[in-house]
Amino acid sequence: MSRKPARLRRTEAGIELWGIAQVLLDIEGTTCPVSFVADTLFPYASRALGPFLEAGAPRREEVRQLLAAVHDAWVRDEDPAGRRMREQDPEDAVGYLRWLIKQDRKLPALKELQGLVWAEGYRSGELVAPLFPDVADSLRRWHAQGLGLSVYSSGSVPAQQLLYQHSSAGDLRSLFKHWFDTRTGPKQQSSSYEKIAAELRHDPAEILFISDSAAECLAAQEARMVVLFSDRDGNPQRDPQGLTAVTDFTQLTFQPETDVNSTP
Repeated sequence: MSRKPARLRRTEAGIELWGIAQVLLDIEGTTCPVSFVADTLFPYASRALGPFLEAGAPRREEVRQLLAAVHDAWVRDEDPAGRRMREQDPEDAVGYLRWLIKQDRKLPALKELQGLVWAEGYRSGELVAPLFPDVADSLRRWHAQGLGLSVYSSGSVPAQQLLYQHSSAGDLRSLFKHWFDTRTGPKQQSSSYEKIAAELRHDPAEILFISDSAAECLAAQEARMVVLFSDRDGNPQRDPQGLTAVTDFTQLTFQPETDVNSTP
């Protein structure tokens, strides 16, 4: 039996949605403040990468492969002035990695290395991920309602899982069934969301995607997902570009599937 189309409506009480089976969530600016990533995680990785690599991590096969990928990118890369990065300091791989972090570059190998470094910070208790106050209870409520929860973030899947394992609300990993990063594809391309829908085994119209990036929301919308723009205090992007904005997950109410013709 075919499912009815999803519906979204803003009311005085909040935002009502029909026909949603899966909720796909960005992290930074959506469930966790941007400041944690920009002001805590990135500086921590920048400080800790050198000691991490000097302590013998390159002897691990996983790290060797990631460093090889970093060096391949380094050879090809140019700075904003068009100068080859490798030519500037051929011995300073850590310097190149720190430059990538400062530029917020999405190099997959860097994201994987950051995840390994952050793992040590989380284990030591130096890092704890602060979630927005409404997030944890909302995730638990949606999970109890039978909604499937997934993450799609530019951070690596291990980094995503670490964040939710060591969150201010405790270990929330069990609430999520699927984790996606940029290995699935760029977050601003509709084809990435089509791949995710196929992996989730749901029609895109049954999937709600929430992100603080209007470009990402528009790409997901092009793939026929239902989208909401996350407009949180402290987010650098506050223009929803015509999209429905949500400022607090308690605003969302998921209704059972209903004949759209009888839905007001």
